Amino acid sequence: MKFYMTPGSCSTGIHILLEEVGLVFEAHLVNLLAGDQNSPAYLALNPKGTIPTLVRDEGEPLTEFQTIAWWLARNYPRRRLLPQGLEEELRVLEMMNYAVNTLHGQGFARIFTSDKFSQDEAAAQAQGREIVERGFAWVNNRLAQSGYVVDHFSIADAALFYVEFWADRTQLPLPERCQAHYRLMLERPAVRQVLMEEGYTSLFH
Repeated sequence: MKFYMTPGSCSTGIHILLEEVGLVFEAHLVNLLAGDQNSPAYLALNPKGTIPTLVRDEGEPLTEFQTIAWWLARNYPRRRLLPQGLEEELRVLEMMNYAVNTLHGQGFARIFTSDKFSQDEAAAQAQGREIVERGFAWVNNRLAQSGYVVDHFSIADAALFYVEFWADRTQLPLPERCQAHYRLMLERPAVRQVLMEEGYTSLFH
């Protein structure tokens, strides 16, 4: 398999899932600032020009965080990346989609790429911070007593982690349970390995 990723981006969540599953893959770095995502070679794999992209053994690429995460969970059921019960599965899917679509797509996107949303970049960033703050407040009330989204690690936790990681890197405060979830994730061996591979060793000092 070939995994196209950008360190510290949403692809970090998929990188974690790949390590949790124990897959062997080639990592290919996509420099978003340099415009690698718009190169003819990359667009041939992913015409949307987005990350992450996972090219499976048979050569067929998968794109979008939720699609790749879902495929990993369904293809490797012994890793329990999805709960067995319907209600818990729905909670996992709800949280994953909320982290990717709202916290990332509506909140942090305005913070990181405010010029794409408004000519008034300060206003766009302020709106993004408000979305993130409201979003984490909702997440905070939905986390299970285990500290995860449900009673064990799932694909939703990988999605939630990368937006918590962004909050940490941009010094946006996390509510108590979200901060506890972030710390819990930082203790997982796969998470530590991924962050070290992506160049974030300072988190463990």
